[in-house]
This record gives sequence, C-alpha cells and structure tokens, in this order.
Amino acid sequence: RTANRIPSFSPSQFLRRQQVLQLYRKILRAIREVPAEADRCYLKDWAREEFRRNKEATEEDAIRMMITQGNMQLRELERTLKLAKS
Repeated sequence: RTANRIPSFSPSQFLRRQQVLQLYRKILRAIREVPAEADRCYLKDWAREEFRRNKEATEEDAIRMMITQGNMQLRELERTLKLAKS
C-alpha cells in the first residue's frame, strides 16, 4: 500500500516553486483583463502550455531564466493592456 507522498524540496527549490506559482497566477490575472474573449482563450492556453512544458525543469539557472522571461512577458502584456485602455 503506497501513501501519497509529498515531494520534499530544498529551501531554494521551495522558494523557486513559489516564484513560479506566483508568476503563473499574475499572468492568468492579467489575461482576465484582455477584452476579446478569443484572445483571452488563446493567451490562457498559451500560458498553461508554457508552464506545463517546463514543469519538469530542475536546472536552477534555467528556471531563473524562465522566471525572468515570464516576468518580461507579463510586463509586456500589462503595458499592452494599459495602452489599449487609454
């Protein structure tokens, strides 16, 4: 009989995971502001797929780089939404 095991993370892995989850939530929140439903659906699918595709990444530098890229894409989306509203 196997019990559900919670994976154990080192403190740095735990913090990195928190950063990734926080970024994912921020991106999904920003996408909610996109006016066109078709664009919202496309962006939500894109974000989900990007995070899913990189789910197994373990290399610290690669993960840090992906977080940086994700934050840049988030800022770009927020900038575009801000321009669209003005």
